[in-house]
Amino acid sequence: MSTLLEKHIVELLQERDEKAISLLYDNYADTLFGVAFKVVKDEDLAQDVVQESFVKIWKKADSYDVTKAKLFTWLFRITRNTAIDKLRSVNTKSDKEIQIDVSDVYNLGVNTTRPEFMDVKEHLDKIEPKYKIVLDALFFEGMTQQEASDELDIPLGTIKSRLKIGLRELRKIYGASMVLLLTLSLLS
Repeated sequence: MSTLLEKHIVELLQERDEKAISLLYDNYADTLFGVAFKVVKDEDLAQDVVQESFVKIWKKADSYDVTKAKLFTWLFRITRNTAIDKLRSVNTKSDKEIQIDVSDVYNLGVNTTRPEFMDVKEHLDKIEPKYKIVLDALFFEGMTQQEASDELDIPLGTIKSRLKIGLRELRKIYGASMVLLLTLSLLS
């Protein structure tokens, strides 16, 4: 690809002009599909990865810095990371499905559910909103950490940090046993 065309695409991206996506797709989609396919080894998943990558590219267009990387390098990294996240997500979901089918580890009976823990959602109001939002997404909306990161537009590392701090705050309210039960519910 010519540097002139690449420069034009970057300008369009920074101007939030939708022509940029069309040009990106025409010039990079096949190559990015190859990147995704190499990681996920499934055509349908690779197509999903490319689509998700283009959404991320559009959302993060203003974060691209021409002095740090060439356009293709930036696109490659986003696509590769999205593919890795997708592969982990698929593997985690299939692992959980198998584990739930063959194990009763997460089948918490009536005897293990304590009444004083039934008001967890109400106690979330006692912690800072930035932690509450993450805990709510993970525990009550059933999102994975990656899904919460995408949905809330918060970096994955920040999601993990806020989860850890949020659980620490809940531990102050309920004690360690509650946090263990919440964590188990997140894994199931």
